[in-house]
Amino acid sequence: MNFRRGSGRDEPEINLIPFIDVLLVIIIFLMMTTTYNKVAGIEIDLPTASTTNPTPPDEIAVSVTANGTVVIDGQSMAKPGVEAVAAALKSAAGKRAAGKPPVVSINADAKATHQSVIDVMQAAHQADLTQISFTTRSGS
Repeated sequence: MNFRRGSGRDEPEINLIPFIDVLLVIIIFLMMTTTYNKVAGIEIDLPTASTTNPTPPDEIAVSVTANGTVVIDGQSMAKPGVEAVAAALKSAAGKRAAGKPPVVSINADAKATHQSVIDVMQAAHQADLTQISFTTRSGS
């Protein structure tokens, strides 16, 4: 028993050091388990360019619409295969003047699938047309 009167009692204290240690461990755990992903989807705008050069006469115009239709020099091909596009490009190249091979100018819709544009490029390669260009809209 404590018979001393007026003996001072120590004030109760909250020891913060273990609390801070636990918080640091939680923060380190969260940092280690958090996955940092790059943004999977990015927004891409069509490129813009300004030119005053007229369209060269030895050009095969190929348009790819949003639904996959390929138009070669005004002739539409609804969802064709690579071989059919290659045959059409070879036919269009045969109608051109002999000499330098024509340039395949691809005009793809912004909502056209990437695969449909790659298919046109592969068809041009199969048709031995190695010069490919992409048309852009004016920057105005």
